[in-house]
Amino acid sequence: MSRLAEVFARARAQGRCACVPFLVAGDPDQATSLAIVQAMGAAGADLLEIGVPYSDPLADGPSIVAASQRALDHGATMASVLELVAKSPIPAILFTYANPVIQYGIERLAQELAAAGGYGAIIPDLPLEETQEIAKVFARYGLELPLLVAPTTPPERAQRIVAESQGFVYLVARLGVTGAGVHLHTASIATQIATLRSYTNLPIAVGFGISKPEHVAAISEIADGAIIGSAFIDAYCAQSSPVAAAREFIATMVASTQRA
Repeated sequence: MSRLAEVFARARAQGRCACVPFLVAGDPDQATSLAIVQAMGAAGADLLEIGVPYSDPLADGPSIVAASQRALDHGATMASVLELVAKSPIPAILFTYANPVIQYGIERLAQELAAAGGYGAIIPDLPLEETQEIAKVFARYGLELPLLVAPTTPPERAQRIVAESQGFVYLVARLGVTGAGVHLHTASIATQIATLRSYTNLPIAVGFGISKPEHVAAISEIADGAIIGSAFIDAYCAQSSPVAAAREFIATMVASTQRA
């Protein structure tokens, strides 16, 4: 079993889905970002998605775009992102885009990410047809490359995607960019998950629009992981004590992962 799959297996053994929060590395600054990462570990998060600040994050909504800009304004670099990965108390995976990976160098990133203890990377703008080179390099360093399936992905293509995905499958819960959602269409997500489970034994984590404890509770009954991004950033970014707010928010979400 892969290291990422083991994260979800541990949560499953405890009768719950994995809580997978996302933050942008270096938001609002490196020291606070590190304290928030440590707080997420203390609150019981299972896996961290650490976003690489990027000026053109195509899949991200306003909360993450603003967080990326704050991080860049405070001097965030790929090196500072990897430093955060190295100091994470729990498993961490990068969330980045193809351009930063190529600019930094695939081999260099893989080597340094592995040295920092990272588990792999999610690259949402990387088409299935262009994953092989990065996946091959990552594999040499024990890193994994989970792939995304969208609500509009045709079944035949979804089957190909999950066949190439590593660690887990990232199911996008809704169309559009990331952002805190009001409604979660659980029935359609459950149908998609059932279809994906007929193609693969990999864990399935759901993201985009997961923003409330009731969302996480609903996802816990049908999936292996709940990914929480924009709502988490919104919960701490405007607070006088962002670290305490982050810890409280994640603790609430973790409590909601327990299956009935």
